[in-house]
Amino acid sequence: MFDENTGALVEDNLADPSAFRPGARLFLKKSASADSTIKDISSSAFSAAPASGYDVKDLHVSHDGRRVLFAMRAPEIEGADDDEQPTWNIWEYDLDSAALSRVIDSDVIAKAGQDIAPAYLPDGRIVFSSTRQRASKAILLDEGKPQFTAQDEEGDSPAFVLHVMDDDGGNIEQITFNQSHDLDPLVAEDGKILFSRWDNAGQTRNNGVNLYSVNPDGTELGYLYGRHSHDTSSGSLVVHYLNPQKTDSGSVLAQLRPFESADYASYPVEVSVAQYVEADLRVDGAPGSGQRALVTGAGFAGEVSLNGSFGAVSPLLDGTGRYLVSWTPCRLRETAGNRIVNCTQERLNSENYEPAEPVYGLWLFDIAAGTQRPVVEPVEGEQFDEAVLMRERPLETFIPESQFPGEEATLADSGYGVLHIRSVYDVDGTDTAPGSIAATADPAQTDPNDRPARFLRLEKPVSMPDDSVRDFDNSAFGRSRGQLMREILGYVPIEPDGSVKVAVPANVAFAVSVLDANGQRLGARHQNWLTVRPGETLECNGCHNPNSGISHGRADATPASVWPGAATTGLPFPNTESSLFADMGETMAEAYGRINQIRKPAPNVVYADEWTDSAVVPKADSFDFSYSDLQTQAPISTSCSIEWAANCRIVINYEQHIHPLWDLSREVRDSDGVVVADYTCTGCHTDRDAAGAQQVPVAQLDLTDGPSPDEPDHLKAYRELLFPDNQQELSGGALIDVLVDSGDVLRDDEGNPILDANGDPQPIFETVPVNASMSVNGAAASSVFLNVFRRGGTHEGFLSPAELRLISEWLDIGAQYWNNPFLAPEN
Repeated sequence: MFDENTGALVEDNLADPSAFRPGARLFLKKSASADSTIKDISSSAFSAAPASGYDVKDLHVSHDGRRVLFAMRAPEIEGADDDEQPTWNIWEYDLDSAALSRVIDSDVIAKAGQDIAPAYLPDGRIVFSSTRQRASKAILLDEGKPQFTAQDEEGDSPAFVLHVMDDDGGNIEQITFNQSHDLDPLVAEDGKILFSRWDNAGQTRNNGVNLYSVNPDGTELGYLYGRHSHDTSSGSLVVHYLNPQKTDSGSVLAQLRPFESADYASYPVEVSVAQYVEADLRVDGAPGSGQRALVTGAGFAGEVSLNGSFGAVSPLLDGTGRYLVSWTPCRLRETAGNRIVNCTQERLNSENYEPAEPVYGLWLFDIAAGTQRPVVEPVEGEQFDEAVLMRERPLETFIPESQFPGEEATLADSGYGVLHIRSVYDVDGTDTAPGSIAATADPAQTDPNDRPARFLRLEKPVSMPDDSVRDFDNSAFGRSRGQLMREILGYVPIEPDGSVKVAVPANVAFAVSVLDANGQRLGARHQNWLTVRPGETLECNGCHNPNSGISHGRADATPASVWPGAATTGLPFPNTESSLFADMGETMAEAYGRINQIRKPAPNVVYADEWTDSAVVPKADSFDFSYSDLQTQAPISTSCSIEWAANCRIVINYEQHIHPLWDLSREVRDSDGVVVADYTCTGCHTDRDAAGAQQVPVAQLDLTDGPSPDEPDHLKAYRELLFPDNQQELSGGALIDVLVDSGDVLRDDEGNPILDANGDPQPIFETVPVNASMSVNGAAASSVFLNVFRRGGTHEGFLSPAELRLISEWLDIGAQYWNNPFLAPEN
């Protein structure tokens, strides 16, 4: 708890679950009383090392109350490199035999990851959080990359995700695929695993640690609570939901705290997760209060309180509503004499005192009786943290492994799950389709070309290696690091009713984008990762407005679907092909998948009118934006261009795929081969004329080769397109920034004009900004560039539809400079 060299309190950062604080030990007490006997049960694991050299955390008791799981890390190896140091491992202590053993016996397997936060499953297996990322590493190999442990989205720590294993350490399987941490698994009474997930996609302002649930086989992953409740503590402090635990009342005890803490305090609250999805929102959408403080007015996050501060809290679960708590009284230090004293309101209000270091002891806390009895007296310079009661408890419901019949089983064998969206026009329970979903789905009422939503794009985050695997500069992300790097899993058409049913690569995090007929994203980015297990179907009613207060992502708290689907069985949808007959309640995507097989993603954006009954109205014209139409390098492999599979990816890098478009010859020749026009981009957008003399590029946009003077790792054309610049003019054969009179003059400290030698005020000149024509916010935000190539634009026809599609998708995923860290230049 304290630095052995400086004596300062060591800061705790939840964003680094692998942090090592040597000096911990695990003790066994006969009972929860201060005078009961105490036994050190962990030091025997490292008899050759000093007792202060290792660390222990994350206690969990077996159902019979005779064993306890915990995470323990061996002492540092002096002089060893980081990758040779010990890792966190799962250990088990047996009360009856007094035996202490590491669950994974093999040293090689034990060292393959950082393993923490274990919990017993009702079938005897163990769920835990780990950096092993076994399935994710296998997928990296399928993608043609080396195996490595991916970093979290901040790039500061290996990502911890949930795994399960047998009680002897065998059959380790990854079950969650977050890009940041999944922590603190708790097996609920219904057999589901509750856990704390760090939602950090896109590093947006609403990101934080929320409560999620998942089945032990990784299916039915779902958001549970907290996404819009991070400001529920006092003041403006942002808090996160950590370490969920069961309570006698059936609610979930969670510990609220910021990521970083210098006092190890948390704010324990009971959360009614069954009835609430947010602190102020019930699952039925009604307002309410979904959580209550275990103790009001407790201090945390550096704020002192007369009520003291709580560290870890553990319910006894014996029906009494009592808790084992780690608690420190409020203490102050005299600023003059350095003496530590207890808090009084007068001292808290005085400037003569400052907060002193906490002294956490263990206490038996009875809320109903209002009592707090010592279990382990506090000791200066030490922290008594977690405590659990070893007692028998009922088994939770056993959830067997999911079985998927029919086509889903076949897809599972090929590495796919399924995503079904009833209608992308259903936004938070509101029908947003022109006229209505029913009218938009009817080709006699809505021309297919007038449907707003035409395609769905599946997007995948790129796993980020640490510096020891690939040390690349931050410039590789380009204009913004917000989206990190992205790949595209493929495209699928959206059916006329806005429905989608598509096979999705399993065991990868993905997001979706709804696209218009040009292949450009409609609306805001999807900033939460979805996952399906092999053969699993993920059901969604529709889409969500991120600025809406309506809950999204939790099945029992989402507004009911506004699209009932087919009105009857055995008939087609109105004015559609008779061969595509529906069952009552089916969406068009469900009907299509039942008759023609579930659609699979494809690399190209392809539209064919498969629905319109030509006997009623003519079918719409087909079109496609295919990579085969590019004259430059396509962003897919040769094998994937022949057969698109679950491991295929679209990877767009600026230097390889976008920049070559600017220098591609676009000469137009007559029948005699004479050049009559030349639309090559760099013919005009260059700072040199045909004779090689300096000139002002057309539209102040230089798309030629050469490194940027602002960032040598970027080509200057990239910076010209995506960064603001200064307007330039030609002066004396050189390009210089245009300067204009700002309307103000130079002034002295008193505000008086500073005169020149002639006694005149000296004007202040300023540059003229040139806004970027592209935006990392997507193609729709880059209309200054793209619209000149559309119908009626000054550059109509200069770029092909396939080229415009390529540029649009690259902008939509974030306009990164590189989307493959292994191609980015090394530091």
